Amino acid sequence: LFAKALAVEDKSGNRVVMITTDLISVPRPIRNWLEAAVAEKYQLLPQSLLINCSHTHCGPELRTTQSSLMGKTAQRQQLAKAYVSKLQQDLLSLVGDALTNLKPAKLSYCHARAAFAMNRRTPSAKGFKNFPNPEGPVDHDVPVLKVEQEDGKLQAVLFGYACHNTTLGFQKFCGDYAGFAQQYLQEANPDTLALFMMGCGGDQNPYPRRTLDLAQQHGRTLANAVESALDTQPRSLSGPLRAAYETVTVDYAKAPSKEQVIALMQSKNKYDKAWGERLMVELKDKGKLREHYDAPIQVLRFGAGLTLIALPGETMVDYSLRLKRELKNGEADAAAVWVAGYSNDVWAYLPSLRVLKEGGYEGGDSMKYFTTTVQPGPFSDTVEERVVSKVHELIERLETGKEKRGAQ
Repeated sequence: LFAKALAVEDKSGNRVVMITTDLISVPRPIRNWLEAAVAEKYQLLPQSLLINCSHTHCGPELRTTQSSLMGKTAQRQQLAKAYVSKLQQDLLSLVGDALTNLKPAKLSYCHARAAFAMNRRTPSAKGFKNFPNPEGPVDHDVPVLKVEQEDGKLQAVLFGYACHNTTLGFQKFCGDYAGFAQQYLQEANPDTLALFMMGCGGDQNPYPRRTLDLAQQHGRTLANAVESALDTQPRSLSGPLRAAYETVTVDYAKAPSKEQVIALMQSKNKYDKAWGERLMVELKDKGKLREHYDAPIQVLRFGAGLTLIALPGETMVDYSLRLKRELKNGEADAAAVWVAGYSNDVWAYLPSLRVLKEGGYEGGDSMKYFTTTVQPGPFSDTVEERVVSKVHELIERLETGKEKRGAQ
């Protein structure tokens, strides 16, 4: 399991550092800690720090709040706290190493496709179930940021894909298909750093799945797609490098009443019971349950060639498909659009309006399982429009140069 960083600086001194991690999540407390630490130690602005997780389910626990530690033994709490502390320091050192080792390079964008992801939401008589749906929306794009030394030697490849890292059915440390893809690329290209950035794969699964061999196969498929992209005609990228990072307020639907919370606490379902207990603690501490959440949205612009959008949460594929359609608007010479999910704060599933209306696990049933931030229930049906509108706002601001707080 790895954390890796790619630092980019233009000739005017504008910088960004993109961190990729073989972790299941990016808890907001870790993002906040690292944001403050790199600002103090390296003068790196908040909008210039991007943290993405591969969402491998074969990684270590991340427990950063009291609610996430509830019900755990004292030993397990101690281990969790110690790991988070070490992880934060490791990430801080990683940023320092990336910024210290800056060297002249050429950046370009290319892309290919890989087809092992499939929508996992299938309608049934009892609602939507987790089952392969070949008719569901997918995004098979494999975006690639190619970094070459001045002599043309490949130095790094940052690549993405929109698919859950859930090929494996065991609980052992492993990077899943994304980890194997990085390994294969680095073996085929010595002295090259390969970094994986998770896309909007919240409702996508790798198929077939459940064995180590299949994780390796999918990793090979994705690595081959990256190699194919590198063989295409790339789009050269130049400055200026610009970044924006702000939060957007998303609302929850009506929260459960105190009586409903008590009923959850009395449930024979251990997950409902634990959820009810967390909700009751919040009710007692704050007098009410959460009504909204401030979700971070980030946009990086590589001159006129590439717009990289980093969205929070376990992001539905609809966001990627919609933003690429709206931003490119059918124009062949428009900037390439790369939409990453699972970035900066993975606090819950981020459903689209489609998924909210359909219901099911990603539409709200999953809320009981998130513990870093106690979730009162599903989001309201305004969530997609608010997120997309904030993305458009940040892009317009960067294009026009009308910078506000949080924009570089």
